[in-house]
Amino acid sequence: MSAPESPLWRPTADRQARATITQFLAWLGSEHGLSFDGYQDLWQWSVDELAAFWASVWDFYGLRSATLVSSPLGDRRMPGCEWFRGATLNYAEHVLDRAPQDGPAIVSVGEGRRRLEISTDELRARVGALARTLRDLGVEPGDRVAAYLPNVPEAVIGMLATTSLGAIWAACAPDFGTRSVIDRFVQIEPKVLLAADGYCFNGIDHDRSAAIADLKAALPSLRATIVVRLLDHDAPAPGGALTFEETTAAWSEPTFEQVPFDHPLWILFSSGTTGLPKGIVHGHGGILVEHLKSLGLCLDIGSRDRFLFYSSTSWMAWNYLIGGLLHGATIVLYDGSPAHPSRGGLWEIGAATGATVLGMGSAYVIACQKHGVELGPPLELGALRTVIPTGSPLPPSGWRWLHDRLGGDVRIDSICGGTDVCTAFFGGSELLPVNAGEISCRWLGVDAHAVDADGEAVIGELGEFVLTSPMPSMPIELWNDPDGSRYRHAYFETFPGVWRQGDWITISATGAVTVAGRSDATLNRGGVRIGSAEIYSAVERLPDIADSLVVGVELDDGGYYMPLFVVSECEDLEALRTTVRAAIRQELSPRHLPDEIVVAPAIPRTLTGKKLEVPVKRILEGREPERVAAAGSVDRPDLLLWFARFASERRERRAEPAETRG
Repeated sequence: MSAPESPLWRPTADRQARATITQFLAWLGSEHGLSFDGYQDLWQWSVDELAAFWASVWDFYGLRSATLVSSPLGDRRMPGCEWFRGATLNYAEHVLDRAPQDGPAIVSVGEGRRRLEISTDELRARVGALARTLRDLGVEPGDRVAAYLPNVPEAVIGMLATTSLGAIWAACAPDFGTRSVIDRFVQIEPKVLLAADGYCFNGIDHDRSAAIADLKAALPSLRATIVVRLLDHDAPAPGGALTFEETTAAWSEPTFEQVPFDHPLWILFSSGTTGLPKGIVHGHGGILVEHLKSLGLCLDIGSRDRFLFYSSTSWMAWNYLIGGLLHGATIVLYDGSPAHPSRGGLWEIGAATGATVLGMGSAYVIACQKHGVELGPPLELGALRTVIPTGSPLPPSGWRWLHDRLGGDVRIDSICGGTDVCTAFFGGSELLPVNAGEISCRWLGVDAHAVDADGEAVIGELGEFVLTSPMPSMPIELWNDPDGSRYRHAYFETFPGVWRQGDWITISATGAVTVAGRSDATLNRGGVRIGSAEIYSAVERLPDIADSLVVGVELDDGGYYMPLFVVSECEDLEALRTTVRAAIRQELSPRHLPDEIVVAPAIPRTLTGKKLEVPVKRILEGREPERVAAAGSVDRPDLLLWFARFASERRERRAEPAETRG
């Protein structure tokens, strides 16, 4: 029996002493007479005494309410529990009050653009100016402001200005095709649209002026469009639109609408696995207390940090990054390809901006490992203390590669979270060691468990990831779901009263977590979830495509395989594949492109007409057809055998030596 691996990282006494969680423990002792025997004991208290824990987060961070708070938690029922009854506050006010007082609030870097630094005073003034413009345009509490913007300061200013008014923010990155954006924004009927004239990625400028025109035509609710000129700074605003410069020219001190704790803050969109993407609505107070807890007590972001998280505005990681301002950290925005001008481009940005905490997709780490990216001199990463690979499970070899390249002083803090709660459930801690391939702990206040098919908790075994207690940042609602039925169906149908996240996890006896991947049919490429329905919408419009099916498979080596199966009688298969790729690129984005386009005889469905995405995924993972779906529930069981043969042949091809395949 081989000896267990030594931890990749252990906290030093100095790091533990400086950690915010250590200060929190001391505060709990002095203020409440509480003491704990290590992290796991603290976590257990945080979920057993949920109201007391969240009240302590409120008090430790000195949160303010314009009205009297009667109770931190009404009861623990899900859905429907009420947090901090009576509280009124404003998320944007707390962000701007806590942003850095020394040094910049924002450092912005983008392909083809000069580095820009923005102080908190300037950020406040521009937020106030834009908020005044929005108010003049008729934006009131509860109205929606939509943004078609990349990861630039204008997006941060837009979000804070919108939410300062009590209006609701929603964003899509401009690499999304027009159809995808319309599918999202048409649901929420925005009053104002902020849109970029284009963006640069991989050294190529992408003009989005035609997309802006299409969005304006498709959104009759719009009263105004504000154009952010990123490609042509001198171009006039098209057709009656305003420019961002003129809407923020008259700097102004912002005012903040005091709203109830659960007043809508922003809408994040699901991947759209079945039908249109769901609008997930989060509240001002829930996001505020959660981001104080998770970024501060768990991730240990503080005023000494420069926080860079590679993301687009379509991913919850962008919203999470902005939360760094709550802790006095400088946030670093990067708009561009992580592999430009070289494969190590993101590391170069981190070095150039002095990033101390750097977040990225696990897929990017794997790509750097495969291509031998060097992280030593002349690259200056000496300021770096924490790296966050996320979005999908990172294989143990990726953890070791990071450790070997960055050294033992850098903590590898792989986190696992979700758009649904706009935070992480699992991650590391400054109090705990880091082992390769294993997330150190469940974060405070996260009552997470792995359960079997009967809903019984299991330890050391693979199980369905569930939450048995509520979190403040759970959605307050889904958009256009007045009776809450879609909300209950999405999260509580499998185990009534228990939140089902849709991941397979294993929780060890010590509380460490290993994530095995998605348990449903949601695609997850490069850390960004992709809805199969969006792929079908683009592909099945093509005249030569009769039907299609797409799945995503997590590979043993940490890779991700996303084939698209199509039904077609087209004889020119290469031309067909070119057409399909072009349609996906245009309608959705380059990130949605499949790894392989395979012509199948037909697509298997249930007797009620649903595509068998999960069974086909399981077959490609190596399961036998009879174990993934009952023959009596499938319209054509013979098709599952076809997919099994395809999977077997693919495994044989992958097993061949490279020279044989070549």
